[in-house]
Amino acid sequence: MKTLSINISDVEFSKFGLKKEKLSFSDLIEIISKELTKKNLNDSIELAEKYGLSKMTMKDISKEVNAIRKNAKSHS
Repeated sequence: MKTLSINISDVEFSKFGLKKEKLSFSDLIEIISKELTKKNLNDSIELAEKYGLSKMTMKDISKEVNAIRKNAKSHS
C-alpha cells in the first residue's frame, strides 16, 4: 500500500467537513464526489433560474419532453 500526502488549508478542511487528518482514498473520493454533486446542483439551479426553467410546472416539463421525443422519433 502507498501513502499519499496532500496539503489542504484549514478553511478547506472545515469546508469539506473533515474530522481527521488521515482517511482512506475511497473516503476522499466520496467527499470530493459529494462536493462536486453539490456544485453541479447549484449550477443547475442557477441556470434554471436564469432561463426561467425553474418556473415550469411538471405539466410543462412533460409537454417539452414529449415534444422532444416525438421530434427525435420523426428524425430517426
